[in-house]
Amino acid sequence: MAKVRVEDIIKKFNLELISGEEGIHRPITTSDISRPGLEMAGFFNYYPADRIQLLGMTEITFSSRLDQDERKHRLEQLCSDLTPGIIISRGLDIPEELIEASNEYSVPVMRTNMKTTRFSSHLTNYLEFKLAPTTAVHGVLVDIYGVGVLITGKSGVGKSEAALELVKRGHRLVADDCVEIRQEDTDSLIGNAPDLIEHLLEIRGLGIINVMTLFGAGAVRSHKRITMVVNLELWDQMKQYDRLGLDEEKIKIIDTELPKLTIPVRPGRNLAIIIEVAAMNYRLKKMGVNAAQQFTERLADVIEDGDNDEK
Repeated sequence: MAKVRVEDIIKKFNLELISGEEGIHRPITTSDISRPGLEMAGFFNYYPADRIQLLGMTEITFSSRLDQDERKHRLEQLCSDLTPGIIISRGLDIPEELIEASNEYSVPVMRTNMKTTRFSSHLTNYLEFKLAPTTAVHGVLVDIYGVGVLITGKSGVGKSEAALELVKRGHRLVADDCVEIRQEDTDSLIGNAPDLIEHLLEIRGLGIINVMTLFGAGAVRSHKRITMVVNLELWDQMKQYDRLGLDEEKIKIIDTELPKLTIPVRPGRNLAIIIEVAAMNYRLKKMGVNAAQQFTERLADVIEDGDNDEK
């Protein structure tokens, strides 16, 4: 099922539907927008027919200078079977030949009073948001000091309990149990909660609680960019865990790689504080301060000085 149809952008941007109303259910499959300048000049070799066609002052003025037969032919070529729709900006008058062609081929022609560049920017942002690749992950997303931390792990390991403690410490819950993730850019993952469970947190033995009602509006947020992943797992005596912090794991979600920390869980460990410090340490690394690297360098210097003293 198509995520976006022409009728959706008509409602979103309050566009005036001029003709071709039979095609308002056409799907829009790409966020790219075409300004058919070369096409108006007759060059259709690489015509991106699957894009929304946006005509501004330049295209409309150029078409008005063509003779009637030539104008009719080129405007008909714009109305292909793949074309989702044609939008005229600045409230400009629409050539009669375009209206006739749109009705014949059922390609919606719409008009907006916005300037061409401004409308193109708004429409692109909207389509990128709607058409972004999406997935869902079992976990908890919390905003910790501005760092979006996705807490993952097997069911019952303590993800929600850690999130509750983090909320009590002043951080903000984004989603619990199911995190919907969309990739808005090549390196940008945005997480949010499904509408059904927004602001809700499930604690075993306690049940479902409404975080916003209990802790206030400052304890929740609707969405957050995911910056790092913290995976909780039961302590395995046979497994060697990183004790210095030099080995950085990565996890790939959709097409984006994120840093991943694996934190072993056992009685007596305060997970909330560990996750909080992990977020603070991540910010520190981004500022160029790496405690593990500094320790390694100091240790190397001490060893080197010891070797020199022996000589």
